[in-house]
Amino acid sequence: MNIIRFLFIAVSISCCCATCRVDGPTRPVYATKHVVILVIDGPRYSETWGDSNLQYIPFRANTFLQQGVFLNNFRNNGNTWTSAGHAAISTGIYEPLENSGNQLPAQPSFFQHWRKETGQQQEKAWIITSKDKLYVLANCSDNAWQNQFMPAYDCGVSGPFSGYRNDSATFARVIDVLSTHEPDLLLINFAEPDVSAHTGNWNNYLAGIQRTDQYADSLWNFLQHHSNYSGTTTLIITNDHGRHLDSVADGFTGHGDDCEGCRHIEFIAAGPDFKQGATLHASYEQVDIPKTVACLMGFTVATGGGKVMRELFR
Repeated sequence: MNIIRFLFIAVSISCCCATCRVDGPTRPVYATKHVVILVIDGPRYSETWGDSNLQYIPFRANTFLQQGVFLNNFRNNGNTWTSAGHAAISTGIYEPLENSGNQLPAQPSFFQHWRKETGQQQEKAWIITSKDKLYVLANCSDNAWQNQFMPAYDCGVSGPFSGYRNDSATFARVIDVLSTHEPDLLLINFAEPDVSAHTGNWNNYLAGIQRTDQYADSLWNFLQHHSNYSGTTTLIITNDHGRHLDSVADGFTGHGDDCEGCRHIEFIAAGPDFKQGATLHASYEQVDIPKTVACLMGFTVATGGGKVMRELFR
């Protein structure tokens, strides 16, 4: 009788764990039910976490770090342009994606994988960006996936090729979508400080870093106090690329090569399943984000590369 009962318990445990598999190994069911990725476009590491005073990112360096985990060796190891950097974050693949919005990523994003696996409606996954060309993140050119399981998107002034909009308008749209549709997956792009840097205006570039830090603060505060998101949401803050070192090409005004200024970017995240007040030296990169999101949310990203950033977890 005891043997029979033991066998029954063993089979029950095995079946339960099998429902929690992501990319092979069994995993616990995490508390995270929603993931928001905020991509702050193009700050150089030397003006964010590399600044000894951390003066331009007070929210991230103080409040958010106390509640989350920071990777000080996070990188873009692919093409250091806007479209390619964002596509690496969403697909887990580095590819030299054309930067004007005329080329779709080759493989599906984690949004498409999630919608296919869960059967969730389009309004539960969103891409909201200041840059119009980033509408391409919602789709891919793979015949098996193109125009299938796409997230909703709101990009630029009024969609593809409509021009960039101000980050303040993007932030207002983010809050509206979170309040109205309560999505489970959301990727946001703020165009600053990249836009100001390209004009060569150093003061506006620094102001762009400060403003986006303030938006991040307001976003986290909203998520912490919203009944649908409080205690169940992971917020990831990162960049698509950095900027040239002062000794490279046109310095901070440009980007796009493999110099340390372009490749070394930020990654900080907080949520119910991540460590708190931790700075980690482990080496990770943009293509690791989709597998980590999938692990948190309990689905599978079969395409792309990358790995789960397990050191982030408690």
